[in-house]
This record gives sequence, C-alpha cells and structure tokens, in this order.
Amino acid sequence: MDTLAIVIPFVPVVSALFIFLFLRQNKKAAARLSVGATLLTFLLSLILLGEYVHSGVAQVETIGSLWGSIWLDPLALIMWSFVSGISLLVHMYSVRYMIEEPNYPRFFAFLDLMTATIFFMVSAADLITLLVAWFLVGVFLYFLLGHDTDRPAAGRYAFWTQITYRFGDLPLWLAAFILYKTYHSLSLPVIFAQVAAAPDAAQLWGMSVPAWVGLLIALAAFARSAQFLLHGWLPYTMDGPTPVSALMHAGIVNAGGFLFNRFAPIFEYTSLALHIAFVVGLITAVLGSALMLIQNDIKRSLGYSTMGQMGFMVMECGLGAFPLAVFHLIAHGFFKASLFLGAGNAIGDARREDGVPPDPVYVSIVERRPAKPSRLPWWTAAALTILVPVLVLSLSHFFVASHLFFEQGVIVLLFFAWVTGAQALFAAHKMTHSNPWQVMGGILGSFVLVVIGYTLISHYFSNFLYPQHGASARLFASASIGVLSYDILVIVLALLFVGGWALTFFADAQGWRHRLGERWHGTYVALYALLTRELYLNDVYVRMTQLLLNASRRLNVWFRWS
Repeated sequence: MDTLAIVIPFVPVVSALFIFLFLRQNKKAAARLSVGATLLTFLLSLILLGEYVHSGVAQVETIGSLWGSIWLDPLALIMWSFVSGISLLVHMYSVRYMIEEPNYPRFFAFLDLMTATIFFMVSAADLITLLVAWFLVGVFLYFLLGHDTDRPAAGRYAFWTQITYRFGDLPLWLAAFILYKTYHSLSLPVIFAQVAAAPDAAQLWGMSVPAWVGLLIALAAFARSAQFLLHGWLPYTMDGPTPVSALMHAGIVNAGGFLFNRFAPIFEYTSLALHIAFVVGLITAVLGSALMLIQNDIKRSLGYSTMGQMGFMVMECGLGAFPLAVFHLIAHGFFKASLFLGAGNAIGDARREDGVPPDPVYVSIVERRPAKPSRLPWWTAAALTILVPVLVLSLSHFFVASHLFFEQGVIVLLFFAWVTGAQALFAAHKMTHSNPWQVMGGILGSFVLVVIGYTLISHYFSNFLYPQHGASARLFASASIGVLSYDILVIVLALLFVGGWALTFFADAQGWRHRLGERWHGTYVALYALLTRELYLNDVYVRMTQLLLNASRRLNVWFRWS
C-alpha cells in the first residue's frame, strides 16, 4: 500500500511530461497515452480504496522530508476514486471532441497535470502540499479554459477565474500561517490532534484560533465553490472547451465542500463559521436556481445550476452534515459531467430541429389534452402534497438512524427535502391527465424510492467517512443554535410554506390565478429584468474595475512612473 499510494498521483505527471517532451507532434499517441494513464490511475485508486475497506486503517505516507506527505484516509481515497473516474470520462470524450483543435497533445498534458494536482490537493497531509496544490489547480484551470487562444472571450474569462481564485487563496494562506505559528507543525493530523486536546487554549484578538481559522477556511471555500458575491466567474467560463467545463463543474468547483470536510476537526469548535456558511449557501442555492431558470443558453444554464448545487453543498456543511456534502459532491459531479458532455449533442439537435410545434411532448401535452382537464380535488392534492413528504422522510430516517431526529441540522435538511418533495407533488397536481391518481401515484412511488435510497446511502456513507466515535455528533452540535430561536424559526417557516401551498391550491381551484397574474404582472417583469442582469453584481464589479484602472493611471501620472 505504501508504494502504490506514492505511485498513483505521479502516473498522470509522468504521462504529461512524456507528452510535452516526445509527443507534441503525435496526436494519436498523446491521446492514447493520456487515456491509458488515467485509466490506470482510476483502477489503482479503486484497489487502494478496496484495501482500506478491508483493513480500515488510515495512513500517512511521506515523500519529502519537510512536505509532500499523503494522507490515505477515507476522504482522500473516496476523492481519488471520484476524481479519476470523472477525469477518465473527460479524457475519453476529448479524444474525438478536441481532434480538430490546435495544440491537441498539450490539452491532454494539461488534463493529466490537473488530475495529478487534484490528487495531491485532496490527499495532502501537510499545509505546504495543500497550499501548493490548491494554487496549481487555479493555474492549470487557467490554461485549460484559455486553450483556444483565438477566442478573446475564453482568455478574458479564464483570467477572471484566475483572479477570483487568487483572491480566495489569501484567507487559506492566512489560515495556514495561523495554524503553523500556533501549533508549530505543518502536519494536519498533528494540528487536528492538538486542537482536539485543547480547542480554546490558543486565543487571537479575543477569539479562539479554531474560530479564526474556520472563518478563513470558509472564505476560501466560498471563492472556490462560487458562492454569492464570489460567483460571477462561474457562468462565464462556458467559452472554454466543453470537456474542461465538465471537469470543472464536476470536480474542481466542488473543492469548497472538500475543504470543509478536510478541516472538519477545526469546525467542531467554531459555530460562527458554520452559521455563516449556512446563510451564504442558502442565498447561493436560491439565487443560482432562479438564475438557471431564465437562461436561454444551455451551457450557461448548467453553470448556474452548478452554482445552486454548490450553494446546497455549502449549506449542508453549515448545518453540520459534512458527510452528506461529500455524497452530494460526488452525485452532482457525475450528474453534471454527463450533462456537460451531452450538451453538444443537445445543441446540435436543437439546431437541426427546434421541436416547435411537431414535437412528441408538445403533441401529447397540448394537442391531446382532454377537453375538460381532470385533476384531484384541491383539498386532496393539498393533503397529499403537505403530509406525504413529511411521513416518508420521517419514517425513512427513523428506521435508519432515529437518534438523528435530535439534531437541528438533520431537521432543517428534512425541512428542505419536504419542501422539495411537496413542490414536485404540486407540479404533478397542475398537470392535466385523464387519470390524475395514476400521475400522482407515479410521483409518490418515485419519491419514496429516492428518499429511502438516499437515506440509506448517506447514513452508511457517513459511517464510512467519519468512523471516529462522536465526530458527526460534534459537527451537528457545533452547527446548532439556541433551542428557542430554532423552534421559532422552524414553526414560522412551516406555517408560511403550508399556508402558501394551501392558498395556492385554493386559488387554483377557484380560478383566481389569472386575476392574480394580471395584478402582479409588473412585479414579475421587474423581477425578471433584475435576474436577467444578475442583480447587477457584474455591472458593479466592472465599474469597480474601471475606477481602479483610472486611479492607477492617475497615480502613474502623479509619480511619473510611466
């Protein structure tokens, strides 16, 4: 296991160096070598993961004397298998997709270097290795996004991404400096052991060191995972090659969730950072989902979808559900990679046939619609929408892990799952069908299967990722708030949602929807205009950039620097 663990991250590095040195003019050989190296990396990662499942012992392997150590814990091994699997899909897709692009061998070499760098980042056992890998991920992403040098937009937005990443590096570097000066060690396991032994022993400006470090790490995660106010770069990276978009949205932008989990022993002793993460993640999830719905470009729509999903991932961390965030990261990664890799086919199909109106969906929904729409009675639909998700979610978690019902974070997650399930049932109710019970039954059956599967997988995944006794409970406790404030918040939100759904069902049954739509038409238009301009945040950033450039020009004139 020792030799294998050291070899795996260097396989893509050797492939990239061989391509740069000997295969720069041989497209076919470069692609075959790169795909083969990635396949080997994926298989070796699975073997190493299997060995850990069998032994259950985490190890730290050292390459250099001062830094370069690798931490083979469950988080690193899971991420190795996930990243190498996504990278293999992207490599195989790129063989034909990029064949007519210039610098074809160089593209595969940078893909290999990106894979290796992510491997070192997720398995770093010391601060220097983590910081170097974290920095190099942004550098290689800049070269991959700007691969087509003939497209100015690609280079411009690649530089925008690079600037955002470098801004996000600052708090992580500062956090590493504080940790080293406080605990006099570069080793992450050693630092975490000292924090657990005396979390409040070291103070800095009236706050404990773990509290300061938690805030700084959260800021670094926000920048890397495109959270609100630091999200502007993500949707505009679509000018890069589609395989790079797939790799970025499936494996690179998720780094914020990994960073939270890597420093989970720090977050066990800082509630403020987790509360901020919950609020920022919630705002990002809502805003990203809303912006996704109004896009008319499929790749940009997927970009905003990723922003919303990253918001949910950070929100899960803010609630203390760190293992669930990793599971979300992996599930979203494979899902979003498949969407991006299939986006080209969808665009090509749309150009050949726009689907309006001779489309099977259009014909079945519009032309074959019953003369008199058949729906469930509004009170029946309302009861199913509100009560069934609560019953399914409660029973599934009760039989799997009943003790989780005493954790505030789990209840909040169940609350959001209830809202999502109820919204799906409400959408099913709005559909017209000759047999509405059949439609509602199909939706309910799918919902039950998804919830039970998700509950079982997340529970056992949590036990695998955090085998230490009480680790998950301490994270949930750190994310908790006062009991009275929590109860008031849950009750108010529940009443708002239930009242809103009941009013919506009743208004729909009474035919009030058209009159309400006319009354609020101006508000809808204003909100749509606001969202189409992305809340004018990018305009503010552009204006700030112009002001900084003008100020720099004046300084140059005053001091005669140019």
